[in-house]
Amino acid sequence: MNNLGALLVIANPVARSGTGEEAISVVRDMFDCHPEISNDYRVLLTEAQGDAQTMAASAECDTVLAVGGDGIIHEVVNGLMEIPENRRPRLVVVPVGTGNDFARTLGMRRNDPATALRQIICGHEQAIDLGLVDETTYFMQTLSFGLDAAIALDTTTRRAQGTSQKGTALFASSGVKIMSQAKRGWSYRVSAEDALGVQSAAEGCAVVFAIQNGPTYGAGFRITPNASPSDGLLDVCRSVDVPRIPMTLFVFGMARRGHHGFSRHLAFEQVKSLEVEFESEPPTQIDGEALHGKRHGVRVVPQALRIVFPG
Repeated sequence: MNNLGALLVIANPVARSGTGEEAISVVRDMFDCHPEISNDYRVLLTEAQGDAQTMAASAECDTVLAVGGDGIIHEVVNGLMEIPENRRPRLVVVPVGTGNDFARTLGMRRNDPATALRQIICGHEQAIDLGLVDETTYFMQTLSFGLDAAIALDTTTRRAQGTSQKGTALFASSGVKIMSQAKRGWSYRVSAEDALGVQSAAEGCAVVFAIQNGPTYGAGFRITPNASPSDGLLDVCRSVDVPRIPMTLFVFGMARRGHHGFSRHLAFEQVKSLEVEFESEPPTQIDGEALHGKRHGVRVVPQALRIVFPG
């Protein structure tokens, strides 16, 4: 059984349409009833975007527990990375969200706080890589440009508006809704360094341009099925041209289970770093949050953060 030491819980009470509050109660009950798994704990609740990053950056503890979806985990990760490595707490997560793609990468039970806590208590610690874009913002799961980013941002907007759809169904319906944006794509130039330090360059027109630290985005779409958060590399799936919309829809559907590798319209790479410049600014998302600009530099930061994986 893990002892998490001094513990800071950072929680989003409105995660997954308010079920975050229920998750917080489960967390409190667990640590109140089992003081042997933590020397001490306190709970901080977020009220606005950016709160979780500020709270995590000020953490003076052994472990930070993030309760919520990928958005709050993204903020907590960026806050923790502001702390010097020798004082940086490890991270554990209780995933309560709609997408929960980072939880999928870790193998955590999703939207089941009691089980997730038991997984943490019986888990093991391991360092994971992070992606870093423009030397300013870290991502633990995904950075993408084009149609997939537009879909991710649309799902965020629709959740805020109170849609009843969740998970894969929400991602898929947003995809159909905004598929017309993919008719022309977004022209780009990219240069990259692979695992052996070999440099390459390419041009293309993107419907999809995803840079991944884990296999999935969009609540389980296996866009880079072989991606690992601890191999020192980022996995890339990018369009080389723009197929007709029926083919785009077909490939989009096959990506649900990671069966899209056959497509001649896509290129797959593993890289240490890359620079990409688009002719016009595409929709861009980083762990589900909007990002702006036509040119970005991206690199992997190996073994950047200690995580408790489920036992």
